[in-house]
Amino acid sequence: MSRSWPWVPLILLGAYHGLNPGMGWLFALARGLQEKSRTALLQSLLPIAFGHAIAITVALFILQIAQNVLPLRAVKIVVAAILFGVGLYRIVRARHPRGAGMRAGWWQLCFWSFLMASSHGAGLMLIPVLLAHPGHPISHHSAGAIATDALSMHPSSFLLMAVVVHTVSLLLVAGGLAVLFYQAYDKYGLSLLRKTWFNFDFLWALALFVAALAALLI
Repeated sequence: MSRSWPWVPLILLGAYHGLNPGMGWLFALARGLQEKSRTALLQSLLPIAFGHAIAITVALFILQIAQNVLPLRAVKIVVAAILFGVGLYRIVRARHPRGAGMRAGWWQLCFWSFLMASSHGAGLMLIPVLLAHPGHPISHHSAGAIATDALSMHPSSFLLMAVVVHTVSLLLVAGGLAVLFYQAYDKYGLSLLRKTWFNFDFLWALALFVAALAALLI
C-alpha cells in the first residue's frame, strides 16, 4: 500500500466536505456579511471545523466498538447499508438540522456543525478509506502499536491524525470559499453566489452511494 494512501484520500475528502455549503462555509459567509466583518466570518469557521471533527471522531469511535464485536465482513455490510440509507435520505428529504442563528455562540456553532456533519454521514465517508488501509485499527483487530508504512503509530494516534488531516483540509477549503465570496460581495453582491453555485445535495448523495459500494468491495 502506498505511503500516501490514507492521507491523500483523507485530504481530498476534507476538501470535498469543505466545498459543501451545508458543512458550514455558507453560514460563516452569511455571518460575516451580516456583521460586515471578515473577522466574524473567520471566527465562525473554527467552531464549525471543530464540530465537524467531533462528528468524524464519534463515527470512527462507534466503528471501532462495532469491529470488536462483529466480523469485518459484517462491519462492511452495516457501513455500506448506512451509507446507502443516508444517501437515499439526502435525495428524498434534503433537509438540514436547525439550531444555530446568526448570533450563536462558539459552542452553539460547534453543536450545529456536529449535527450537520452527522446527518450528512460525513464521518461514514471516511470509513472505506480507512478500511482499505492494511494494518490500521479498523481493518484489522489489532492491539498495541500498528504500522502505517514508515511510521509506527498507536491505533488511537492513527485515528486522531486521520481526523486532524481531514478537518484541516475542510477548514482550508471552506475558509477559502467563504473569504472569496466575502471579498466579491462588494462588487457582485449575492448574484455571484447564485450564478456560480448549485444544489449540492444530489452530488453529496452520489458520493455516499460510491462510499457504500467501496465499503463492500474493499
